[in-house]
Amino acid sequence: MTQDRYAAIVVGGSSGGIEALMALLPELPPTLRAAVLIVMHMPRDPRSRLLEIFRPTCALPLREAQDKDPISPGTVYFAPPDYHLLLDQGPRVALSVDAPVHYSRPSIDVLFESAADLYGDELVAVLLSGGNEDGARGLQAVRAANGLVIVQEPSSAPVSTMPLAGMARVDADHVLPPKGIAALIAGLHRQGRL
Repeated sequence: MTQDRYAAIVVGGSSGGIEALMALLPELPPTLRAAVLIVMHMPRDPRSRLLEIFRPTCALPLREAQDKDPISPGTVYFAPPDYHLLLDQGPRVALSVDAPVHYSRPSIDVLFESAADLYGDELVAVLLSGGNEDGARGLQAVRAANGLVIVQEPSSAPVSTMPLAGMARVDADHVLPPKGIAALIAGLHRQGRL
């Protein structure tokens, strides 16, 4: 892709995705300008522990997304348990209790598709380890909008179903292990593109 600047990074994962985030989030530069929005398949517990897990190691501010939140550059947003996370004009967050997609709410496809609609070629999408095909259709939307598509190297994923499904649907721009994804994002930041 030849996009000079990317405005947002969307990340999705399921089984094994937390391990990938542990390699990725601590490496995000504190001066990153792009917003980062994350969907992880989690139990429908009303309280997520993701902020507690990642706040000590991530240099960027972390938030659990709230409906109608404006999306701030250089901020990491996690989808709250049992809500789809969508992006809307503003840009701002929209939460939904629509039916699960691939048995999941939040759904990676829902985030990726709404982000592709909003950001077009200014979007980076990262699909991580997971045990179903959620995210593959979303990657197609990102590819159709000329966004940058990154998939976790299946051999580095504890559960490779999700990255393999994504790679079956689109030609990824990069297929990398988590540390490689972190290095790529850091490199794009150094180039002034994130």
